[in-house]
Amino acid sequence: MPRPTHLVRLLLVVLASALLLPVIPASAEAPPRKKVETWTVAGSTAITVTGHGYGHGHGLSQYGAQGAALQGLTWQQIDEFYYPGTDWGRIAGRIRVLITADTGRDVQVAARPGLRVGSLDRPRTWRLPADRATKWRLVGNGSDTQVQWTRGGVWRTWKKLRGQAEFSSTTSQPLTLVLPGGARRDYRGTLQSAAARQSTTRETVNELSMEAYLRGVVPQEVPALWQPAAVSAQSVAARTYAAFERSHPSAAHYDLCDTSACQVYGGVDAEHPAATAAIRATAKQGLFYGGRPAFTQFSASNGGFSASGSMPYLVAQADPYDGVDNPRYSTWTATLDDTQVERQWPAIGDLTGIEVAARDGNGDLGGRVLDMAFIGTAGTVRVDGDDVRSAFGLNSDWFTFAVMPRQKGQARE
Repeated sequence: MPRPTHLVRLLLVVLASALLLPVIPASAEAPPRKKVETWTVAGSTAITVTGHGYGHGHGLSQYGAQGAALQGLTWQQIDEFYYPGTDWGRIAGRIRVLITADTGRDVQVAARPGLRVGSLDRPRTWRLPADRATKWRLVGNGSDTQVQWTRGGVWRTWKKLRGQAEFSSTTSQPLTLVLPGGARRDYRGTLQSAAARQSTTRETVNELSMEAYLRGVVPQEVPALWQPAAVSAQSVAARTYAAFERSHPSAAHYDLCDTSACQVYGGVDAEHPAATAAIRATAKQGLFYGGRPAFTQFSASNGGFSASGSMPYLVAQADPYDGVDNPRYSTWTATLDDTQVERQWPAIGDLTGIEVAARDGNGDLGGRVLDMAFIGTAGTVRVDGDDVRSAFGLNSDWFTFAVMPRQKGQARE
């Protein structure tokens, strides 16, 4: 699930630092609910948390897209519902993805016919001998790169290239990346040994076409066998999100990462024919705002009401589709222990009360928690719903509490 980036991230840092100031309304549509809700915690207690949704709730709800598709909406209608005010446009080109699992200092690939190596600084490539090695690797050597080979024993240098380098192929067969520990993953495009400017620390970057990239993303984000319209709607959101990231790159040598901190990407191993068909149905289609790719955040479920986000098209609105086929996240419960709260914020002493001071005013319960407090014998900690979600692994920041005395003999965590 995408996370906010750069100018959006800066805005969120400012908002986070303002938690001790008067709470800013989450949306213009509904003023924050100011009525204070309180729960007394006396002695050993079990705290039941009941909530709605999974994730931040901005933009497209993946379960909502599935519900909308089940009710007959097209993928265009689904995306237009979740990103109102955006325009359709064309997205193409290539994307650079950081491969976070490759933590070694080199880039290793399995040897095979058609393998080539090239410089990132000069338009020149060399065909690698097909019968010499079982593996090839790129090793950073200051600002230059050594190309080495092995048959399973000693690594030997074949060539030294000026600057950074990449592996590519003259065939349509993907490259096989060998990870630390020996695991192998296949990737389309090229595999680069790249570094940020003024740095000699190399990282593995997969550069490939946007459409090939989506084949390794979409089945990771939603079930490939969901309704085709839902999977296609996700394809548009993922393509547009990647294009937004490309225009606000995470680093000089890559555009975005391959984890849920960006959007999950698994390369060829993650591909599925049904998802590939859904991607092709939307080929090169994306959403724009002000002539630029939109920040198309998405999450698993908004619980029936989307959350206002950092862009004009990330609106707070009732979602009639999220609960159509969503028994897991539409409404959920979790159980906490008073001692868990005390361990998380030990400065409060023994927990004596819980207070919710403000919600965003949208949907059941008064909406997502904007301002709340855990009160103890030694002090009070003020937090927001996202702090509580992160601290206790809750599904979302839209929740309420019920406090019950712990039964005699019931174990404390």
